[in-house]
Amino acid sequence: MKYVSFFFLFLFISIATNAQILNAESLRKVTDTSGYSGTASVDFALKRNVNDFITLGSDVHLQYKMNAHLLLFKSDIDFQKIEAEKFSNSFIAHLRYNYRFHPRIAWEVFTQGQYNKVNLINFRALAGTGPRFKVTDSEKYKFYLGTLVMYEYEDVIDGVTPIQRDIRGSGYLSFSLFPTDHISLTSTTYYQPDIGNFSDYRISSQSSLAIGLFTNFALKLNYTFVYDAVPALGIPNSQYTFTTGIAYSFD
Repeated sequence: MKYVSFFFLFLFISIATNAQILNAESLRKVTDTSGYSGTASVDFALKRNVNDFITLGSDVHLQYKMNAHLLLFKSDIDFQKIEAEKFSNSFIAHLRYNYRFHPRIAWEVFTQGQYNKVNLINFRALAGTGPRFKVTDSEKYKFYLGTLVMYEYEDVIDGVTPIQRDIRGSGYLSFSLFPTDHISLTSTTYYQPDIGNFSDYRISSQSSLAIGLFTNFALKLNYTFVYDAVPALGIPNSQYTFTTGIAYSFD
């Protein structure tokens, strides 16, 4: 019950993330225990896209596992100070269900909603489904492939682009390395083309390093690169983010 209360507390606080493509691999907390588990973290970031940024953010992740079923929820918030005087914010919420019907194959269904003032995204909604394949069996290194199809609704506020309603593919390659009990490295690269127009695509690559400090606490370093072939008017095609912070995990 205390985990449920913890979850709703952070859900209430989380009213605003800057990522255009959420790395779903960051949602997965490795555990063999059925029931609730999750993480909560705070981050400090220096960024560059249209302007220079200083950002303070936090996120909460909750998952529930029972046998072959896995339910994941993630909600992020960012507060941004732009060019030393302007402020902005962003928000993302992601819900995903995973059913493993084979030791190496799972089927996933997800939905996501977000807005991002910096990238002129007034609202973007996604809903998709597809298989996820486990490539390796080692507990020290894990490789996964995923191929999904998703519906996208996007409303941008650049004064030119109409509301978009598209079908996109989403293919990804992910790996996780666990060289010691206190260090983990996760990297995921996504390719998301518009099925009706393959010249409209997005590429996102995110790498995360977690170093255990003491019980339930870790230092977290993240690097994200995003390329959007058709961004909102005035937004650059490529952007990057580097963040560092402290993460708390619970089971």
